[in-house]
Amino acid sequence: MAITKAVIPAAGLGTRFLPATKSTPKEMLPVVDKPAIQYVVEEAAAAGLDDVLMITGRSKRTLADHFDAVPELEAALAAKGDLERLAEVRRSSELADVHFVRQGQPKGLGHAVLCAKRHVGDEPFAVLLGDDLIDPRDPLLTEMIALQAERGGSVIALLEVEPDQIHLYGCAAVEPIDGAPTDHVRVTALVEKPDAADAPSNLAIIGRYLLDPAVFRVLEHTAPGRGGEIQLTDALATLASMPAEQGGGVTGVVFRGRRYDTGDRLDYLKAVVRIAVDRPDLGPDLRSWLREFVTTL
Repeated sequence: MAITKAVIPAAGLGTRFLPATKSTPKEMLPVVDKPAIQYVVEEAAAAGLDDVLMITGRSKRTLADHFDAVPELEAALAAKGDLERLAEVRRSSELADVHFVRQGQPKGLGHAVLCAKRHVGDEPFAVLLGDDLIDPRDPLLTEMIALQAERGGSVIALLEVEPDQIHLYGCAAVEPIDGAPTDHVRVTALVEKPDAADAPSNLAIIGRYLLDPAVFRVLEHTAPGRGGEIQLTDALATLASMPAEQGGGVTGVVFRGRRYDTGDRLDYLKAVVRIAVDRPDLGPDLRSWLREFVTTL
């Protein structure tokens, strides 16, 4: 079954970015001149996922506003002849068919995904986390969709990290797949944020998933795990041990492309700079300024 639906959990409080996120959702923090969440929706749409469900919470109304039309602003830009900005304003409301549902209580990523059950129904779907921005020149989702179409089950994105960083991520134990590229692997076990000494590999789960709808049945019976939350990693571990005819099986794509982490303040600043220096309208002047600035440190 073709995958057309994407779920974007966006109910977090954004405490790492306080006080900026006291009244502004962290997903709306700008990365150069677009909110972070727009990059994620653009990625989904580019991969053919034009039905997007955002899982939100209180004080997240600006997310819906951003993906809605703004006739007054559009009319003002049109009257000024500012067609470039008019196109950008319209772009956010034309990217995809965006829906919203509230999580209600912060019970973890697994619970947020479970909130999408009614909307998704009995078909495979994607989950995209807003803290991970994937460069459009490296179409990770497209590769994952092709792998899921070939092998079924669920597919997760993996990234090699330094062993002393693995405790920050879910971690996967993997084995090769006969006849497959080396960056396509079979996932045999998963553990959420293990100590370095207990980690089965240095392959971290990053925020892109393609999930079989069997994940909903599993999540409904997944007990709270690390941090007292319902962990998606725990549900994936169960899926990895289930037979294919029951929706089980998990494969992974080891991603070696460009990824921008906006999960904490320093990584967010790095992401802004890295994206800006690649922009044709900003990059040349910014690179020149950066070279001069670095010499003064």
